Amino acid sequence: VKFRSWLMENCPSRYIARRSLTYFHTVMKEMALRGYIAANPASGISISAGSRYDTPITPPTEREFYELLAAADRLANSKNAQIARAWERNRPMLYLAGDTGMRPGEYLALARSNLGKDEVKVDRAVERSGKRISVTKTPAGHRWIEISPEIADMVRHYTDHIAPPNKHDLVFPTKTGRWQTVNNWRRLAFTAACIEAGLAYEADVNGRTVVKPKFTPYDLRHFYASMLIEQRVNLKRIQQLMGHRNITTTLSHYGHLIERAEANETNKKGLMSRLRENSCGQSVANHL
Repeated sequence: VKFRSWLMENCPSRYIARRSLTYFHTVMKEMALRGYIAANPASGISISAGSRYDTPITPPTEREFYELLAAADRLANSKNAQIARAWERNRPMLYLAGDTGMRPGEYLALARSNLGKDEVKVDRAVERSGKRISVTKTPAGHRWIEISPEIADMVRHYTDHIAPPNKHDLVFPTKTGRWQTVNNWRRLAFTAACIEAGLAYEADVNGRTVVKPKFTPYDLRHFYASMLIEQRVNLKRIQQLMGHRNITTTLSHYGHLIERAEANETNKKGLMSRLRENSCGQSVANHL
């Protein structure tokens, strides 16, 4: 049980933690079969494949997304020099997140050498603990994603002219040349953008009224997926762009958005009507 807790705390993703525990089970079973131990002490200990998306995802609308971008623009042009300086980095990060759908840990660890004119290569991420950079969440996370030329130019301008030098080839290094943690990005930057955009609400926490953001950095990833769905991008392609290990993950996360997009289809016709529209020959249906 302690080893499972250690895996959950130190592995970069639940997927890797589950795989590691599976390998450990295999070793223990083999040792028991060979008589080195009396029984498998790890029997019954597992890590569920549960998802943070057990409740339906509600991504930002297109209007809310553009309000976030406008808020980032205003913060980058703030009269407060400290705020403006911070948003020289935060602004291109936020634009990049919405344009590519990368996980926060992936764009925080993005390598300069992986940034192209119209594509970005994803092959590493900041681990959940924030202590180091590791591989992507799953093997499928290693991928290429199209990037809008104007966003690529914005990010390239920052990394070439503003970003401090660093030995990790980071696009968005901190002042000390290291990577920013996901928690710090969420608390210190993304939350400020939500508040500036008016995308926040008041909540009671231990008797105090606090302002909380309506969204998290991960919601930009969900926005990206929702736009792909609205644009009728092939489901297999969506799986690849999102870096999902299998298409079941894509469907479990975004199935309700796919259903909603189909329900909103204005050109609703029956099967035979659609077949006649797309037919390259004469109808073979019998006319009564």
